[in-house]
Amino acid sequence: MASSKIDHLSITAPEEHFEPLIEWYKKALSPLGYKEIMRFPGVVGLGNEVPDFWIAQKKTQIPSGFHFAFSAPNRAAVDAFHKAAIDAGGTCNGKPGLRPEYHENYYGAFVLDPIGNNVELVIHCPEGQEE
Repeated sequence: MASSKIDHLSITAPEEHFEPLIEWYKKALSPLGYKEIMRFPGVVGLGNEVPDFWIAQKKTQIPSGFHFAFSAPNRAAVDAFHKAAIDAGGTCNGKPGLRPEYHENYYGAFVLDPIGNNVELVIHCPEGQEE
């Protein structure tokens, strides 16, 4: 299986949503082992081993509505992500399950974060062949 060539991703949050959004992502991505790794004034890097997901603070409201997906090691992690993200205050945008319209082994879940971004966790291999 080929790995992604994306090194890191960054989103922005208005000042009033900055810290709550960081806490939401720490909870929602905990099934992947994500935690806060780096912090500078106005920006925080989250990740498992290296900071590959960044949240930057902005003084004004910015349009949201981005979609991004994290790779899951197995289907159980997809299920755990969905539960953790909802429990942390996210909005379900697609329960965990197969999405055969994408391909036969596409297993994912979608949650809207507190500012409206569509966050997905997905695995592409058949059940039983996960990491």
